[in-house]
Order: sequence, then structure tokens, then C-alpha cells
Amino acid sequence: MSTSPEGVRLQKVLSSAGVASRRAAEDLIDQGRVSVDGEVVREQGKRVDPDAVVIHVDGVRVVVREDRVYLALNKPRGVHSTMEDDRRRPCVGDYLRDRSDRLFHVGRLDADTEGLLLFTNDGDLAHRLMHPSFQVLKTYLAEVPGPVARDVGKRLRDGVMLDDGPASADSFRLVDSYAGKALVEVVLHEGRKHIVRRMLEEVGHPVLQLVRTQIADVRLGNQRPGSLRALNRTEVGALYTAVNM
Repeated sequence: MSTSPEGVRLQKVLSSAGVASRRAAEDLIDQGRVSVDGEVVREQGKRVDPDAVVIHVDGVRVVVREDRVYLALNKPRGVHSTMEDDRRRPCVGDYLRDRSDRLFHVGRLDADTEGLLLFTNDGDLAHRLMHPSFQVLKTYLAEVPGPVARDVGKRLRDGVMLDDGPASADSFRLVDSYAGKALVEVVLHEGRKHIVRRMLEEVGHPVLQLVRTQIADVRLGNQRPGSLRALNRTEVGALYTAVNM
């Protein structure tokens, strides 16, 4: 987005970011639903530098910088969460070879765990999403030996003691049971290595298969294994909201 020394009209910035048409953006400004750097704007024609300001609409941050990249990968099983692997094992960098951006991956998944992995060139957002103080929730589906006792969820929510300290789940539910196995959902904000596997093993249900299905409000959905997609504006806004940006 090119800018003049005086900046770009706010309604044009909102329109270019895909928030609304220029006319609808003017209505949003009239209604006091747009803020720039924390201040509500009601002035039509206000000019801003989209590379320097923080814009929110209805309290949700709008990404207006065209150089920002936000991607979701459905990491297949057997792929390592590194950009390069000196042993030439499959790694997530293999899916990004054609990109010139310097991307950060948001957290990691061990090689045997499938599912949602995020990439961005917004280092501040990536740092906050991974920092435990922001308590960003991550959701996992695990196949475990069954049946699952009724008190397992309570034990995980109350917390279990691991070799590197206590760990607790934010929520737990039994999704399905079949032929001596069970499918369970674990939600937690912990980010320690193998944390889901270690917690489930501690309560007697070692993981047979594990998939991360959600980070904050970004969902894996029916995205194919090995496929990469750009996050939409709502998903990016939700990530910023999750870390109070």
C-alpha cells in the first residue's frame, strides 16, 4: 500500500484491508466503531500511515500492512517442526521452500503429532502466542486406550505432577469410545515438550495418535494434511485479540 507524506485516508485503508467498502467504512467511522492507536476516530478523511498505526474495528485489530503473512499448515505425522534438518528428515521448512519471507513458526509439534501449526513474519505476535503469560489455548484430539474412567477429566483439570513440575488441562472431554480405544479432547495453554502425551500417560492413557486441532480461535477444520493456507482477516484478528494486541 503506497503512502503519501500525509498518509492514506482511513476509509481507504479499511477498504484495502478488506474490512468494508469505502462507503461502509465511512459508516463504521461515523458510528464510532473504529479506533486508531487506541483513540476512537469519528473524523471522515483522517489520514494515517498504515505501516505505523494500530487500527481496531469493534475492538478487533485490523491488519493493514501488506507485508504481513499469516499461514496455517496441517503438519503431517513424521514431519519435524524445524525449517531445516541436518539429517535430511522431512521438516516443515519443506512446505515453505518457495517463499521468500522470513517466517516464524508458532510453537512446535513433535514428529509423531499431526495438526495445526501457524507461521507468520510478525515476530511480536509469534512471541506473544507462544509466551505462557498470555495463556493462549490449544486444542488436541488424542486417541488413547479405553475405556476412560469418569474421573480422568477431573484429575487432569486439577493437575498432575510431571517430572518437570505440575501440569493441568483447561478442559477435557470424552469425544468417542470404540473397540478398546477412546477419542478425547484436551485443551490447555501449556507449551512444555510432549505435554499432552505426558499428562495422558500419567493418568493411564498413553497416546496412540495425537492431532492439534485449534490454536486460540483458529481451527484446523477439514484442511488436508500437508496443505498450507493463508489465515483470513477474522482469524488473524482473533489471534491478536487472544494476546491483547
